[in-house]
Amino acid sequence: MGSMADHNYTADSIKSLDWKEHIRLRPGMYIGKLGDGSSEDDGIYVLLKEVLDNCIDEFVMGYGKQIEVECDGQAVSVRDFGRGIPLEKLLDCSSKINTGAKYDSEAFKKSVGLNGVGIKAVNALSSKFDIQSFREGETRRIEYAKGDPQSQDKKNKKTAEENGTVIHYLPDESMFKKYRYRNEFVERMLRYYSYLNTGLTIRYNGKRFRSKEGLKDLMNENLSEDTLYPIIHIEGHDIEVAFTHVEQYGEDYFSFVNGQHTTQGGTHQAAFREALVKTIREFTKKNFEAADIRGGLVAAISVKVQEPVFESQTKTKLGSLTVSPEGETIRTFVGNFLKEKLDNFLHKNPETADALQAKIQRSERERKELKGIQKIARERAKKSKVHNRKLRDCRVHLNTKDKNKFKSTLFITEGDSASGSITKARDVQFQAVFSLKGKPLNSFGLTRKVVYENEEFNLVQAALGIEDDLEDLRYNQVVIATDADVDGMHIRLLLITFFLQFFPELIRQGHLFVLQTPLFRVRNKKSTLYCYDDTEREAAMKTLGKNPEITRFKGLGEISPDEFKHFISDDIRLDPVKIDAHESIKEMLKFFMGKNTPERQEYIIRNLRFEHDLADEAGNSDLSNKVEDKASVVKEESTSPSEKNEAA
Repeated sequence: MGSMADHNYTADSIKSLDWKEHIRLRPGMYIGKLGDGSSEDDGIYVLLKEVLDNCIDEFVMGYGKQIEVECDGQAVSVRDFGRGIPLEKLLDCSSKINTGAKYDSEAFKKSVGLNGVGIKAVNALSSKFDIQSFREGETRRIEYAKGDPQSQDKKNKKTAEENGTVIHYLPDESMFKKYRYRNEFVERMLRYYSYLNTGLTIRYNGKRFRSKEGLKDLMNENLSEDTLYPIIHIEGHDIEVAFTHVEQYGEDYFSFVNGQHTTQGGTHQAAFREALVKTIREFTKKNFEAADIRGGLVAAISVKVQEPVFESQTKTKLGSLTVSPEGETIRTFVGNFLKEKLDNFLHKNPETADALQAKIQRSERERKELKGIQKIARERAKKSKVHNRKLRDCRVHLNTKDKNKFKSTLFITEGDSASGSITKARDVQFQAVFSLKGKPLNSFGLTRKVVYENEEFNLVQAALGIEDDLEDLRYNQVVIATDADVDGMHIRLLLITFFLQFFPELIRQGHLFVLQTPLFRVRNKKSTLYCYDDTEREAAMKTLGKNPEITRFKGLGEISPDEFKHFISDDIRLDPVKIDAHESIKEMLKFFMGKNTPERQEYIIRNLRFEHDLADEAGNSDLSNKVEDKASVVKEESTSPSEKNEAA
């Protein structure tokens, strides 16, 4: 017992942080990752969302049909025309956790922010935060810095301004390093707000966002493929749904709860997927497979839930099982809505119903054709599980209940030397490695059949656990780890083609990444710096002074396991592979992997040229094979599927 006293465990050891210190010390609890604005889920967009959610709640309650947003890339101003925060409560609402009208369930019955943290987190994480309320001809203003009040109106002042609240904030650069708001991300967020709140006008830097047809507008905005039948759009009390089918594999969802974009889905999305299958089976009186019904589906669903429970503060996945404290389940609520409204719609629109059924039957035929091949492939995969040296698995997987499941990562590498380095350096708890033999097949234009006929693709599919459904995905991050040369770029392109073609939802849900590895090591006797591009190399040379030793890494296999450990752990740099809302998968595939076109050749040469430039500068003649070699790679890529198969 005496040894415990030596640790001086006294009352002074207990730290009690005030609200702003806690937010600044643990920002991830409130806004997810900090980031610099280059990714849509970076913290600065959560700050904007928290401010906007309050404005939207006012609109939903019937106050204020316009919101004005201005942003110069860093400073943000948001003005609503709601009722305005009660003036005497302005300080409490902006700087006291667990203060707000949203605790009164009647006032804000179906709002997103029920935790009383929202704008307080924005306040604490901003170097400047000014809030002013206009209410019934009177106003008050408070100015803060990092959550501390700098100046405030003690008394109400007269004003001619319309009712509402205006907030100006500047995210703190000491928290968000070198950040910048990207217009395209802000505009997408505001467009979604307008789709979900028909009749609301949002003005952003002079642009106007307004929607008349809600989720139908959202679908039209985001659909890049040709639809097989007109969008089915149905609405009910606290629920709205729009969907159609396109000629592609996989499923694609836009789901929302109380106006919050739940990018990871949740109980409402699961209920919709289940109810859609049940309703269509009952309507057609045919027991279609769920995968045949949902294959190629693009859908948007929005529900309003009383007191929603999300799986994290950033509210990307709904965890609630009920829609109200009375206890009606989300599953029953969504199921009953589709059973009535969708069934009615299909009876009233026979042409749409026929086109929908025809698509399901095509999927069914294709699946039945695959059955024989699947059986052989599964037997092969079973044997491979025992003997497969391609997959070096990890212990924790995404489709388990492990609390660290989101750390699970699969690196797809080329060749033995690269996979050897990663395998020795990896964390066996969370990081798995799949080693490719060489260049994978160009799957452009081929059917799902090739996934089973091609042993390598079949093993990738089996390793990921995505044959039947993305719900069984075994790794949260699927990382393509290829050399930073022309061959590596080609393999990367072929793998992205495979996922785009057959598993687009893996990309849409943000699971596919490309690993960045350093191109240079710059060192002297005292320090070693790793550089990912030419700019970083020049900066490192300046930092280390005269004549540092420069090593150019030509492949992943050249980086020792001890060095590699840093690049796949704390210092990992991952580029997410994304499909833009306006991008057609079909067009993307045609451009990159179809018949050779001058535009594509020029594009690939332009995007690979930095490799040749760096090689020249680093003095590596064997890498300076110039544009001719790159053009030949482009030519090889463009081989038609039939030629490719013959060659294979």
